Amino acid sequence: MNHPRRRDDEVVIVGGGIGGLTLALELHAAGIPCRVYEAVAEIKALGVGINLLPHAQRELSRLGLEPALAAVAVETKEAAFYNRFGQHIYSEPLGRFAGYAWPQFSIHRGDLHAVLLAAALARLGPERVFTGWRCTGVASDAGGVTVRFAGAGGERLDDVRGAIAIACDGINSAIRRQFFPDEPEPLYSGVTMWRGVTEMAPVLSGATFVRAGWLATGKLVMYPIRNDIDGRGTQLVNWVAENEVPQRVARDWTRRGYLEDFAGPYADWQWGWIDVAAMFRAAGTILEYPMVDQEPLPRWTFERATLLGDAAHPMVPRGSNGAGQAIVDARVLTECLLADTDWPAALAAYERRRLPATTQVVLTNRVNPPDAILRVVYERTGDRPFGAIEDVVSRAELVAITDAYKRVAGYDPQTLAAT
Repeated sequence: MNHPRRRDDEVVIVGGGIGGLTLALELHAAGIPCRVYEAVAEIKALGVGINLLPHAQRELSRLGLEPALAAVAVETKEAAFYNRFGQHIYSEPLGRFAGYAWPQFSIHRGDLHAVLLAAALARLGPERVFTGWRCTGVASDAGGVTVRFAGAGGERLDDVRGAIAIACDGINSAIRRQFFPDEPEPLYSGVTMWRGVTEMAPVLSGATFVRAGWLATGKLVMYPIRNDIDGRGTQLVNWVAENEVPQRVARDWTRRGYLEDFAGPYADWQWGWIDVAAMFRAAGTILEYPMVDQEPLPRWTFERATLLGDAAHPMVPRGSNGAGQAIVDARVLTECLLADTDWPAALAAYERRRLPATTQVVLTNRVNPPDAILRVVYERTGDRPFGAIEDVVSRAELVAITDAYKRVAGYDPQTLAAT
């Protein structure tokens, strides 16, 4: 199979997911030529919901994508925390409602991917986005990098030359495996999540990000990701049920889940404004995923190749930080390439800036995730209803808990103002 014109001054992006496409758009905006190689033959809408937090949305807005995202997403107004008895613990505004210059969007992952892909095809041109090219390895030399590929049937495709290669090929990255062939298996957190989407009438503000319960007795996350899907105001609501169970399945974002495997603890979660068990039963899609991560790597960069996004720092999927950190990676990498014409040195600079920051997020997600408020209330009440939340935890402490996570993840106002 003949490959179109290959150049040794271009960036080869391995992977056409959120990180890879965002990087392509960043590089294009900076005037750096690149090509994107995606393993699947046809890019389809996969997954369920995702939140674009201020650090990620800032970059996407700067790339001119905010109008397209606003057309398919829900602009989130607030976060609200409840115990498993439906008692309200705490609420805080989000995005523009919290004073940020950018919205927080709750969006179907497939819709986000479609916006990024459409922009990449329009700006780079379809001749620079390839599908059905599965990376099998990479090799650096003094003049550039050679990336090896196979087709959908396993046949070898032409090698691709470039100046540098960026592995954006996700949690099962072939380039990560090449760099770290003896890396241990993913670490299981003790929690499995079941995810789904349900068509339903709006609840609360119609733009509320809800977290409720706690892991020991069942935890719920829910938020709308599409508005007015039927002309009658119905929303598509994304939900996640997290239960402490022995690991049941391997890491696979597309594995089907079943109601009977997780719904029992939520049978009596009926709070007036929501019947959680009924929401689960009405879901059109259920997926099961073990909450796993991997130990942070000591390095990402090997000569003319480096890692980005989930290939670099797979983390427990809490706090919408997998995609968010990949988007920030893309911006920082582009800045480093613009700042230094010695691109291997620029890759090393990118690693110095991003590896420590993402390592902190990976480790924090293990012990103090963004919903640690729920754990505090669960432990202090002994998993019983409370009389007044102020008798359990002060508002100042609640604010401090959420603000601490924002600082670690890099989307507190002070960090954003400084970067």
